[in-house]
Amino acid sequence: MHILIIEDDLDLGFALQQALKAEDISSEWRRSIADAPRSAQELEFDCVLLDLTLPDGVGFELLNRWRKAGIATPIIVITARSALDDRLAGLDGGADDFIIKPFATAELIARMRAVLRRYAQQASDVWHIGDLQIEPRRYQASLAGTTLDLSPREFHLLLELAREPGIVVPKGALAQRLEPLGDAIDFGALEVHLSNLRRKIGAQRIRTVRGIGYMLVL
Repeated sequence: MHILIIEDDLDLGFALQQALKAEDISSEWRRSIADAPRSAQELEFDCVLLDLTLPDGVGFELLNRWRKAGIATPIIVITARSALDDRLAGLDGGADDFIIKPFATAELIARMRAVLRRYAQQASDVWHIGDLQIEPRRYQASLAGTTLDLSPREFHLLLELAREPGIVVPKGALAQRLEPLGDAIDFGALEVHLSNLRRKIGAQRIRTVRGIGYMLVL
């Protein structure tokens, strides 16, 4: 999982990155609207944690811009603003969740998981995609009831594809998400992991869309 944090507070931004890293979640941290991604190609993250009060504007500006551009990336607003009008503006404007500062990082991570389950159309911590069953929190997967012997990289690759089954995941985004510290692996290594995963779950389950990326077939 690769997360974008847009937060100007130095202490909170650092604390969030450390908390996410402890959960094997990689992240990038930006501190202003000017530094935020402007297009879907730049916004290759699983989720965005968006502060509202930024040095060069209000987080709602980013939220509205992204949603008007058709960007569907899950966005959780994190803010000290607790007024009902602000919460309604955030949720009506396209935010997937709204959490008030100060908050426990454990709660934030739980909310992130809940948002990502909804985004992946999964109702519980056990994901079902045809006869594939994935348990993200236990790092386990099975096929037709038989446990799969997957390496950590193969499991994370399957998990990232399963977040959007039937949707093409760009090759660059997939390579980025496979590295816990956020540094993309090279495409040659990605192809090796994909080949190994195909061998274990069936080659027909992962389709290559030439020049774009890969898709987990439903």
